[in-house]
Amino acid sequence: MEGHRTVGRHRKPPTVTVRRGSVIALTGLVPAGVVAVSAASASDVDTAEHATLAAAQHLSDDARNEQAPKLEAVGHPATDELMHAAKHPGPPVVKTVAQPDGRVASDAPAGPLGIPGVAYAAYTNAERLLAQEEPTCHMPWSVLAGIGRIESHHAYGKVDAKGNPLDPIYGPVLDGSLAGNNVVHATDGELDGGMRGYARAVGPMQFLPETYRKFAGDGDGDGISDPQNLFDAALTAGKYLCYGGLDMNDLSQQSKAIMRYNNSMAYVANVMAWEVAYRTGVAPQASQLPRI
Repeated sequence: MEGHRTVGRHRKPPTVTVRRGSVIALTGLVPAGVVAVSAASASDVDTAEHATLAAAQHLSDDARNEQAPKLEAVGHPATDELMHAAKHPGPPVVKTVAQPDGRVASDAPAGPLGIPGVAYAAYTNAERLLAQEEPTCHMPWSVLAGIGRIESHHAYGKVDAKGNPLDPIYGPVLDGSLAGNNVVHATDGELDGGMRGYARAVGPMQFLPETYRKFAGDGDGDGISDPQNLFDAALTAGKYLCYGGLDMNDLSQQSKAIMRYNNSMAYVANVMAWEVAYRTGVAPQASQLPRI
């Protein structure tokens, strides 16, 4: 769409049978439904999950013993101020904030494996907030970074110093014209840029408006939760993944959470591979990234 980036390659994916639930967002590599694990049959998920968990364990047997990179190691200021500021009283106002013209991309030093500096700060800030809000979830910033990599390549690296994309990020229109997409009628024109007929996923973490409103988090502490803002979107993604008491220290629960974004074990394997990569600083091999 003119003036906006769309997420998803316009190609026909391999023929697969996937059952999808009613809550949908888009993956950055191929448009697909965000679903709960229960959307697929238990036997199908169990078989695929064992294979993916084995691959993830192979990737991370040694890597999981290494320490996560520190903010100071790449020249970022600590995000303690953001963490405390985000304790804003009451639920945030959920809306997309109009941004002024003339903004420029942040020049903050890059994080591990070239993550844009502001994106890295947003993921680590979300980790710190979730450690307080969802302490049993044990959400690491690297899982959020893995999601952000697949969904929008970290807002395409074009965000201002406050975490707002220079151009709003929207996924393909969910009108059924792309293979793998459900048809989803628009219900929230305010968040998805005034859509009237069909919905589309929004922001760097690619949420449908209805889902975003349910889990909306205020990552930058301004009292507003904007799905286009990296700090807000990263925290919201963490809240979404943690929902239902899931523990990211358990690989099976971590994979179950990631499948909420896309009911595909290939998608889970990609996110987990990037999670390990960002945490250890070692880029994944092409053979470790199955086609989504």
